[in-house]
Amino acid sequence: MTIIDYTMLVIGGIFAYLIGSIPSSVWIGRSFYGIDVREKGSKNAGATNTIRTLGLLPGLFVLGIDAFKGWFAVYIGNFFGRFYTDLWGSVSGAEYLTYYKLILGIIAVIGHALPIYVGFKGGKGVATMLGVVIGLFDHLLPLILAIFVVTFVLSKYISLASIVTSIAFPILYSTCGRLLNYNMYVPLLIFTILVAIFIPYTHRKNIKRLINHTEPKFRFKKTVDE
Repeated sequence: MTIIDYTMLVIGGIFAYLIGSIPSSVWIGRSFYGIDVREKGSKNAGATNTIRTLGLLPGLFVLGIDAFKGWFAVYIGNFFGRFYTDLWGSVSGAEYLTYYKLILGIIAVIGHALPIYVGFKGGKGVATMLGVVIGLFDHLLPLILAIFVVTFVLSKYISLASIVTSIAFPILYSTCGRLLNYNMYVPLLIFTILVAIFIPYTHRKNIKRLINHTEPKFRFKKTVDE
């Protein structure tokens, strides 16, 4: 590896952070509605609160953008980390490239939670994390979505669906790895475990409200006056 190779890795990380930092909900709310979603509803700069405060369509648009940020951060690893394949020229090279993509995805999630563009006050990173999962664990996506949808339909709580799905993530990865006989990388397994810790942690207030039966059920309409 040369200094140029290392420089490319660092630039990729910076680029991933800047992508993840794009505050779609804040910019859309301010530009088209004159509202900062961080001052309304749950005060979270994410898709769920955007739907609550601005409506379904802008909320779904934010969801798509935030998920795309995570996926794109993983995707650009093919460019900034491509020398891994050139250098090793083997499965090991592909494995190292996967690790680099994972790092870029994590950086994008950090960027979403701590966006440089709007004072480092962002969202919880669930949608961006979903984008990372799509980029790295596409074979698990149908099962992940199924668990999320079933939990949401039964409970009507987005927060509970996110928590349950995140906890199931490492179980799915380890179980399906054995059943489908694909290579399981330890760093990816660790990532799934971290997701299972990170999502519940960012939803600690939601968990308290769920326990106290004060968590509002999801509604497909805006509630600007909350």
